[in-house]
Amino acid sequence: MTALWTDTQAVAATGGTATAPFAATGISIDSRSLQPGDLFIALKAARDGHDFVAKAFESGAAAALVEHVPEGVTGPCLVVPDVMAALSALGAAGRARTRARVVGVTGSVGKTSTKEMLREMLGEFGPTHVSQGSFNNHWGVPITLARLPVDCAFAVVEIGMNRRGEIEPLARLARPDVALITTVAPAHLEALGSLEAIAEEKSDIFRGLEPDGIAVFPSDLSVSAILSKAAPDRRIPFGDGGDIRLTSIRQTDRALVAAALVDDMTYYIRLSDAGRHFAANALACLGVAKALGLDLAMAAQALGRWHPPAGRGLRERLLLDPATEASVTLIDDAFNANPTSMAAALEVLAATKPGPGGRRIAILGDMLELGPEEAALHAGLASHPALAQIDLVHCVGPRMAALHDALPPRKRGRKTDRAEALGAQAHALVHDGDVVLVKGSKGSYVSRVVDALRHLGHVSDETGDA
Repeated sequence: MTALWTDTQAVAATGGTATAPFAATGISIDSRSLQPGDLFIALKAARDGHDFVAKAFESGAAAALVEHVPEGVTGPCLVVPDVMAALSALGAAGRARTRARVVGVTGSVGKTSTKEMLREMLGEFGPTHVSQGSFNNHWGVPITLARLPVDCAFAVVEIGMNRRGEIEPLARLARPDVALITTVAPAHLEALGSLEAIAEEKSDIFRGLEPDGIAVFPSDLSVSAILSKAAPDRRIPFGDGGDIRLTSIRQTDRALVAAALVDDMTYYIRLSDAGRHFAANALACLGVAKALGLDLAMAAQALGRWHPPAGRGLRERLLLDPATEASVTLIDDAFNANPTSMAAALEVLAATKPGPGGRRIAILGDMLELGPEEAALHAGLASHPALAQIDLVHCVGPRMAALHDALPPRKRGRKTDRAEALGAQAHALVHDGDVVLVKGSKGSYVSRVVDALRHLGHVSDETGDA
């Protein structure tokens, strides 16, 4: 395997000192998942990475990036004054030497899903490097850049934030050729205070654009004017009134079918097992394709290969009884939630047909970081039109209690403060023919209810086309 970083290259990038020659084929910050040949980065986070350098070498690390050589360690080390600063320098060097066209992605919701859509779409046109998981913070972005293969054609870098002032330095590090904002939603109100402040922070991604870079952003939000003001002249707004917009959208039992108008041409996109909110993500991806000068028909077709992953809308058939073939359909959307994505998930559930005698059931966990209006935002879900098609709503967490109280009595399911308590009742929550949506913020731990439901029977992947 070709070396990603040699000692000579890493020393030039970081200004550190190598104790011995090395050639690393990857980057790792976790000794448990480290692959042979990786350069282990001894970050100081919840635990001091220096405590795990010896274990990293036992697992086959090619070298370690450290501030001091731990006692007893004899493997090659790259010694620097500050590991985090050196990692950022390594990321900057990785960005500088690649020929890839870089797409930076941020947004209140949809970052990771859009990133994975872009993986499918851009992969149609050339080798594509994409951020791993949700590597979108002060160490995730430089790791993504440090892992950039020199010869890949495209790179997608996810950029996140928790508070004001975090996006700009990461964007300047990534230096995107295209900067995409998926949307602005009340996902960080607790930290930033207003939707306008969130929009200003998200728009800081444009500050990192290359001189001839292109901004792609939604045109139909209440805060779109803030995004537009921050964007450069080279721009592609998408959504109502934008350069790329939907002309039709249809939610079926197993797919979302959308028609997008771009430069007087219509392109059709079919997203399996996807909710209405993913249509905006698909539009955003077409905006990126247009910015990069790619064939839009091929791009639209490639988007059809994407499926929602686990925790973000993955659909599964849980076989409760192989003898009778009793089963339920599980929609696992438990990775994250805010009012916008919650409403869209309810629309998916409402459009999904249960089996004979089955019900549509929602298991909803708290939406976090919504600030002082959180109770009203939770209770407001009770008035969503999709609730008319949903038979029962189980609520998890103290915030979701506001929704439980606002529901019509016939739709009120169980209410628990903790996900584990509802998970323990999994056997009593579903029966043959039901379709069950599980959604909530990651910190609500409603994914534990997903695990409990999966333990009821056998999982059958149903993510294929219908």
